[in-house]
Amino acid sequence: MTTNPASHLCSIVPPYLLQALAASGDPAVEERARETLRIDQLRYEQHAREHALRASGTAASRRANRATTDAPNRLIHDAKNGTTLPGTRVRAEGEPATDDVAVTEAYDGLGATWELWHAAYARNSLDDKGLGLIASVHYSSNYDNAFWDGSQMVFGDGDGEVFLGFTRSLDVIGHELAHGVTQYTSGLNYQDQAGALNEHVSDVFGILVKQRALGQSAEQSDWIIGAELLAPGIKGVGLRSMKAPGTAYDDPRLGKDPQPGHMDDFVVTDDDNGGVHINSGIPNRAFHLVATALGGNAWDAAGAIWYAAITGDIKADCDFTTFAALTEEAAVSAHGEDSPEVAAVRNAWSEVGVTKGAEKPTPVPSPTPTPAPAPSGAPSQVQVRRTGGLAGIVREKTVALDELSETDASAWRSLLAGPTPELQAYAGGRTQPDRFCYGVTCDLPPLDLTIQEPALPNHVRELFDRTLEA
Repeated sequence: MTTNPASHLCSIVPPYLLQALAASGDPAVEERARETLRIDQLRYEQHAREHALRASGTAASRRANRATTDAPNRLIHDAKNGTTLPGTRVRAEGEPATDDVAVTEAYDGLGATWELWHAAYARNSLDDKGLGLIASVHYSSNYDNAFWDGSQMVFGDGDGEVFLGFTRSLDVIGHELAHGVTQYTSGLNYQDQAGALNEHVSDVFGILVKQRALGQSAEQSDWIIGAELLAPGIKGVGLRSMKAPGTAYDDPRLGKDPQPGHMDDFVVTDDDNGGVHINSGIPNRAFHLVATALGGNAWDAAGAIWYAAITGDIKADCDFTTFAALTEEAAVSAHGEDSPEVAAVRNAWSEVGVTKGAEKPTPVPSPTPTPAPAPSGAPSQVQVRRTGGLAGIVREKTVALDELSETDASAWRSLLAGPTPELQAYAGGRTQPDRFCYGVTCDLPPLDLTIQEPALPNHVRELFDRTLEA
């Protein structure tokens, strides 16, 4: 198994939801959504810098907190509406509850998650070596998100108008901590189908945490992720429906749930790291079909099959078809070729269109914008588009060079000058997790380039980012 540590900063609210809120027409909601997106981007960039330092051996491992016994070891902090982590220590393992509801919810949620992994799968915490469970509550102000940053959980309080406090949802806590298990097991890349499987695995074990804590069978569960998060007045039941992907919400501010439940509706996109929060609906529905076909406690037969798949011979770039085969192999190994479990797994993947030999969806090239012609041989405008980062946030700006500062306009003209512009030398390049990808389109000379962030000198990257802010 491989591990991809650069992909371990994961959020429960996908960027397309925050972007919808930022364009909702409600000034208060728009401001809070933009602030959440801004903070997310800052922490993604900080995480990338910290990862680079750790990879080079120049930074110590953050907050090593390991249990000495086969028992949970929880530590809750209060960020006090700031963004410095972990914040003020407010409750450790075995200490009495405080008056802060969010602290209690986080403490209890971490415990319920630890109990699922330990009782159902004999796993000692996320890394199976007693890793301490650390969380910070009251992160930032009106922060519409929760995330796993590679070493701890972080919870926002929501804005009160669209999202409520993120510690309210037990399956959300379980979802984020499951990203930690993925970090220490399959290391699934956070991109395209592997990234959608990364999100799917977190949804599976998040919903199982809730089902086990509530004593619910597969038939009794609502199969909704984040059912407690939407504020009164929002038209929806939660963030995602594993039973019926695409039906979780349909609201003027959030838009319509974009998740597909079948490969015929697979969404090809460059956004959201290749649609990791969108296309996860397909394997989510497959798991629901397996669990309800077998009945009883979903964390038993169905959950055990999925656990065997993510801890077995799985590669970081696993796709849907390969993952389906791994779950089938796990079912055969545990229950036998002619068992109801194997039949349920095969039928479920067939029902959602994931079958052996099926063609993989291929990206559809976006149409190239046609800039207005320049009145002379000099470049008059550029279009810069930035995608990627763990948030999958898309930023785009078309700007006339004479609208920029004299220094930046001159820098662009220098990059675009000559029969072989300097900018072309940076095109292409190797992709890396958590790094940005830039697209640059220009009228004169006629250019349409894709440039990976690692290929860019700092001064050029900074120019791109200033242009996006113009």
